[in-house]
Amino acid sequence: MHKLIFKTCLFLLITTPSLAYLGPGVGGGVIAATIGIIVAIFAAVFGLIWFPIKRLLKKRKELKEQKELKENNQNKVD
Repeated sequence: MHKLIFKTCLFLLITTPSLAYLGPGVGGGVIAATIGIIVAIFAAVFGLIWFPIKRLLKKRKELKEQKELKENNQNKVD
């Protein structure tokens, strides 16, 4: 494990010139891609967590309304 970490650090610290021009648009593209990935992750988590909770709350509300309706109907009969 230590060899892997050492080799990774060594690989990242040794730099060579790329001999290529990176224009100013590359930075904006990287920022936009990063923000897009982060938003996609949050949207996925939101969809996986919020919508089942929303469905549960809706079901609970409907059961409560049905219970109140039954109680009202019983009170009317009495």
